[in-house]
Amino acid sequence: MPRRTRVLVVEDDDDLRHLFRTTLALAGFDVAEARTGLEALERTDHNPPDLVVLDLGLPEISGAVREQIAVHAHTRHVPVVVVTGSDANLDALDVNCVLRKPVSPAQIVSTVKSCLASGSPGMGA
Repeated sequence: MPRRTRVLVVEDDDDLRHLFRTTLALAGFDVAEARTGLEALERTDHNPPDLVVLDLGLPEISGAVREQIAVHAHTRHVPVVVVTGSDANLDALDVNCVLRKPVSPAQIVSTVKSCLASGSPGMGA
């Protein structure tokens, strides 16, 4: 039996994190959660996921989470889907997978699948 793809959802909004977790689990992913950037870094350090869904508006270190994933040898291959409620230009982030809130369940699943299929890095190598 093949291993299910592991996704780490990093979101401080409990309702949205629950929606993402439930939606991705129903789509067949093995989902872990983190409420804070520090939790996310601990989880990726100890058990790197196959993909991270990262809220860009975390109250602390959200940008640092993406950067830390990108610079460590054991996680630099992990694609990051950035989720944001901002309408700011995100070209400077150097990420290939971005979702703008509000996000529908279908959008999160299709974006995670396409980001995994393309092997899009969390940040340019």
